[in-house]
Amino acid sequence: MKRELDGLITQMHSGGISYNDAVRQFKRRYILEVLSHHKGNQCKAAEELGMHRNTLSRTLAELDMDSAQIRNGMRRPPMSERPRLVPGKIASIR
Repeated sequence: MKRELDGLITQMHSGGISYNDAVRQFKRRYILEVLSHHKGNQCKAAEELGMHRNTLSRTLAELDMDSAQIRNGMRRPPMSERPRLVPGKIASIR
């Protein structure tokens, strides 16, 4: 993993990514990963991240991340939007 991170840092530096942008993107991706793991539960995510839930909420706002949108993106689609399965037929996987 260290080699992958070193390579990414080298690419970002040579690509002209500023330190602030790099840190911002890392925070966004890391927090999104933890939130996804906890199915959008901010209390559990904040605990894993070692921060207070209010701090996580404030950080999400600073990073322009909408927690409601994150939670909704993890929900199953409504029945009306799910593909219909016909009894006796095997659905094809694309």
